[in-house]
Amino acid sequence: MFYPNKSIFHPTTFFLVGIPGLEGAHAWISLPFCSVYLLALLGNATILLVIKMEQSLRKEPMFYFLALLSTIDLALSTTSVPRMLGIFWLDAHEISFGACVTQMFLIHAFTGMEAEVLVAMAFDRYVAICAPLHYTTILTSRVLVGISVFIVFRPVLFTLPIVYLIYRLPFCQARVIAHSYCEHMGIAKLSCGNIRINAIYGLFVVSLFLLNLVLICISYVYILR
Repeated sequence: MFYPNKSIFHPTTFFLVGIPGLEGAHAWISLPFCSVYLLALLGNATILLVIKMEQSLRKEPMFYFLALLSTIDLALSTTSVPRMLGIFWLDAHEISFGACVTQMFLIHAFTGMEAEVLVAMAFDRYVAICAPLHYTTILTSRVLVGISVFIVFRPVLFTLPIVYLIYRLPFCQARVIAHSYCEHMGIAKLSCGNIRINAIYGLFVVSLFLLNLVLICISYVYILR
């Protein structure tokens, strides 16, 4: 396939704008982001510390899922917020192509993992309330390990094709991403190639997350009933 001379497959860097239209207020906007990030670090670290120190909590599936959710939340916030603060405070707008794709992968993968954990927690509450006598026989240690593997690997497997879809695209001179972080369609829209497959697959992944939301709602409907 022929591409114009001005198109390249792997640009050296991208330029992250931050929050478009509010560049002059970035210093003020950074304050709530920084505060929330510090609270997230403190809160999630406290949850993990309490669960680790209290042995009785570690035996409960609900607290096991809560610890897993806190770990993923720490990873997700650390993947995006420090880079955002670097833009707001240090004008560190440029990010390499590889780092941008890596951030994109981590954000989408960790977001998917959080959605999967919420489904698992909803299932845990459903079994605990609707079938309490079978709780210990259903949520065994082996089942918890299997659910944990599913929580981690399912989002990773669905996110890996996004990396391939980005690497296959040719990019033109435009390299400005109108966000404060790298995400799939924000990168794809800079391409001078056909991004229809990217858009279709992106909608497919979003539909999977919506399915998780439906499953959570169904579980709580049964619980309320």
